[in-house]
Amino acid sequence: MKNQIQLGLGLLLAIAAAILVFSLAPRTRAMVAYVAETPGDAKTTFDAQCAKCHGKDGRAKSLHAKHVHARDMTDATWQGSVTDERLFNSISNGKGKMPAFGKKLSEDQIDALVQYVRQFKR
Repeated sequence: MKNQIQLGLGLLLAIAAAILVFSLAPRTRAMVAYVAETPGDAKTTFDAQCAKCHGKDGRAKSLHAKHVHARDMTDATWQGSVTDERLFNSISNGKGKMPAFGKKLSEDQIDALVQYVRQFKR
């Protein structure tokens, strides 16, 4: 009888542990996804937020890019004429048809995007 009670308690404890693990699993995945997009991971942010208009290579060669007048970020003349501050402000506040990202992205993420955009210069 005592062994059956101990076995029942062990089984109950195992079930409780399994429920706890499975109930925390979605939160763990969400935390991992959030950590994966750190402020320094500008490529991930660019691909998620900017590439649909500017293209993954920054050249803005798609039909959609032409429709929204997206900037070709590889243009050396443009790269030489625009300041980091102006890029930061354009990303934060939007410009023309480009939406503002100041409430969606942190300042660190925007700073990282500015540096990432600078890598497109040809």
